[in-house]
Parts: sequence; C-alpha cells; structure tokens
Amino acid sequence: MDKLSQIALSMIPGLGSISCRKLLEAYPGQDIFALPPAELAAAFGTHRDIADAIRSKATHARAEEELRFCERSGIRVLFCTDDDYPARLNREETQDCPVVLYVLGDTDLNAERMLAFVGTRRATQQGRDVTDRLVGQMKPLGLPIVSGLAYGIDAAAHSAALTHGLPTVAVLGHGLDRIYPAANRPLAKRILEQGGALVTEYPNGTAINPGYFPARNRIIAALADATVVVEASEKGGALITAAIAGSYHREVFAVPGRLSDAYSRGTNNLIATQRAQMVRDAGDITDYMGWPRPLTDKADAQTVLLSELSPDGQRLYDLLKKHQQLALDEMGGLTGMPLPRVAGVLFDLEMQKLVRALPGSIYQPMG
Repeated sequence: MDKLSQIALSMIPGLGSISCRKLLEAYPGQDIFALPPAELAAAFGTHRDIADAIRSKATHARAEEELRFCERSGIRVLFCTDDDYPARLNREETQDCPVVLYVLGDTDLNAERMLAFVGTRRATQQGRDVTDRLVGQMKPLGLPIVSGLAYGIDAAAHSAALTHGLPTVAVLGHGLDRIYPAANRPLAKRILEQGGALVTEYPNGTAINPGYFPARNRIIAALADATVVVEASEKGGALITAAIAGSYHREVFAVPGRLSDAYSRGTNNLIATQRAQMVRDAGDITDYMGWPRPLTDKADAQTVLLSELSPDGQRLYDLLKKHQQLALDEMGGLTGMPLPRVAGVLFDLEMQKLVRALPGSIYQPMG
C-alpha cells in the first residue's frame, strides 16, 4: 500500500490496532482497499460497517489532508511494515500499539537501548534533581530518553537529556499541529533543535482529549527497554505506564522515598509489591539490564552523591568515615541528633549507596 492508503487504513472507525495487524498478516503486501467485497465481508463478519468503510474509501479524503500536512511540516509517517518503524512496537506483546506513527525529528526510534522516565506532574525539587542525576549518569551510553512532555517528571527528564547531551523522544497525546501543555512549547522546540523527536499516533487537528493521554502511555512503555518511575502518588498516569510496561515484558524501576511523602507512595508500593526494581543510581539500572556501567569510577560516583548531601547527611557520613563502624544509638550520642532523625538520614545515605547497614543496627561507610 502507498502512504496515503496506510494513513487511510489507520483512520477507519472501529478498526483497532490488533485487528488491523491481523488483516495485514492475512493479506501481506496487498492493498487492503483493493480487496474484493466478498473477502472484506468474510474478514469482518458482523462488523459490516468496517468492511463498508474500507470498500468505500471513506477515510481517504481525511488521509489526503493529513499526508499534505505531513509533507509540508517535514513529518515522517511510519507504518508498521516500514523498516524504520520502531521494532519494539511490533513484538508479539505490543500488538495493540498503533500501526501508524507520525514523527517530527531525527532520533533513531530503533536505537540499541532506550530508557523511559515517568512520574507525577507535581514533581518535587528532589524528584527533578534525582531525574537529572539519573539521566546525567546515563550520558556515556548515549541512549535516547523517552517521556511524555507533561509537567513534572516528564519535563524534567526531557530537560535533563538536553542538558547532558542525550537525544530525547516526547510521545504526545495529540496531533503534531500543537503542543500541550502550551507551557512546554519551548521545551519541544529545544528537543527538535537538539536532535530529538516528537512522536504521536494522532493526526493533526485531533482535539485535546484526556482519554488520549493514558493511551499515549502504551507507546512510551513500548518504545523503551525499561521504564523508570521517579515520583508517583497512589494513582495516576505514571503507574498506568508502569503497569503497561510490565505487561509488555519490559523492566520497571522505581525510586524509593520516605513513607510520609505523598509522591513516594506509588513508587514505594511498586517496589514493595515487586512490580519494580529499586533504583538508587544509574548503576542499579545498567547492572540489572546488562548494560555497560555508566560510571565505572566508584570515586566519581561518590563525588556526585556527596555533593548533594544534606548537612546532617554529611555529618553522619563523615562520622562513619572516621570510625568505620558505628551503631545507630552511638551516632545519636555522638551527634546529639534524635534517633528517629539519625535513622532517617541513614536511610537516605543507604539509598545513595554511601553506607551499608549491618545486623544489629550497625552501619559502615561504603568505599
């Protein structure tokens, strides 16, 4: 089929991605719109409306409009049978992914490794900082960072990729004739200027619809080899993306947080229910995925972490470096800090792989 027919086929009302892929498998290399009426009727049975729409070419006028828009705008139209269509979306477990993608930008969507970051739209400064640090540690791998161009963690992930010189892919829940939210237009512009890409399954003119954004999440999950959830409440789009990633046999990682933090409840629950691997630094991701370690020099990794310590964290870390091994109550006595505060700070240090907990509430520095 030519590009016009491919777009028109994707626009047939009621013809979902799974059914469309089955139709293409049944008639490989053939123009679906040229099939005899009897074959179309047999293919769709009681769904005569779909067969009638194909036979009448009801969507061709709209497809022509979209094709002209794409040609004017420099947008690539990738069909699921094209060589440059993302292979990760063509796997057996991802048959519900769209048969057509509209791509603005140059990023290779079949890169050897791809990593997605998702999280709450109401990200804390700590969440944005953690995102920047994790993405920055991935720089030596040169892999594309995938997210959804939403407020919060999405925007932080794209921005971090741009800052650290990594390509980044923004998956949109609308057509490429607009950017939503509008406040992220400058970010979208930077993504394109620095070799990234904007990707969507929706043609131009598609109205903003809240229901399209959860659907968009399946593309984020499918494009990446693994998804990292940085901050998430008990419900929300980030957890939807994590669930989809799991169903696609992709790895899911989550950044832990304090039990009292609202936007750590979702990530902590993912870890507690073993739906995600705990991630404290990029090494946790690369080791689990079998990728090269991004920070091979342990001293360099610790320098990055030490520069971000709180005053109390620095105080306890220095104390452990001096004594090499101390009990929790000993550190409370030496510093005058309340034991609950000592325990909380030690937890943070342990998550950053700066201290190791031993039996009996004994701690020692790592490295």
